[in-house]
Amino acid sequence: MHLRAKTCCFTGHRSLSHEEKLKVAVRLRKIIEKQIKAGVVFYGAGGALGFDTLAAQVVLDMKKEYPQLRLILVLPCENQTRGWRSEDIAVYEDIKIRSDKIVYVSRGYTPDCMQRRNRHLVDHSGTCICYLTSSTGGTAYTVDYARRKGLRIIKATPHKKLPEAPRCDIIKLWINRLRFPYSVTNWHRYGRRKKNFSRRSNGLSRGRNGLC
Repeated sequence: MHLRAKTCCFTGHRSLSHEEKLKVAVRLRKIIEKQIKAGVVFYGAGGALGFDTLAAQVVLDMKKEYPQLRLILVLPCENQTRGWRSEDIAVYEDIKIRSDKIVYVSRGYTPDCMQRRNRHLVDHSGTCICYLTSSTGGTAYTVDYARRKGLRIIKATPHKKLPEAPRCDIIKLWINRLRFPYSVTNWHRYGRRKKNFSRRSNGLSRGRNGLC
């Protein structure tokens, strides 16, 4: 079984109500249980507030029952939590300590490190579990990118149908406004110039055990 086929990534919005978190957590567990039966053991999360945090917590909780699971954090930079509330930082640090591997796409913050993080997650996964309720924004772009890369998309939202992905020209306008490089070529060029920074592997060697 190819490594990508064993790997699943998460993407979703940062804002979820308490009630929504409870519903999504239940749905996530059911989805992940099905993925485990299909042989998926590596789960990549981007460490953002909201859905990313919830997904990571669900995977960590499920490791008690399924010890073969591996949580891999793919983080945009080492100072991602700058400006966060202290309680959110505490949760973030707890997840990092309990994760199996951490990969940084950049040491310090750059205007495009969030997008590079999202693309890294997609590029090394076979399945994408998403919490998507809007047709615009970073999550919509990531889901559209995952579709174009051929990933299986599984929705963790209560909606029956995913919002339509933004048109390519709208995506370009949005990215340009945020000063993000759009082309896949730029992403690969960056990948050749720089390497990811893995702080801790716990026996998971880079390039062989999910999400590089």
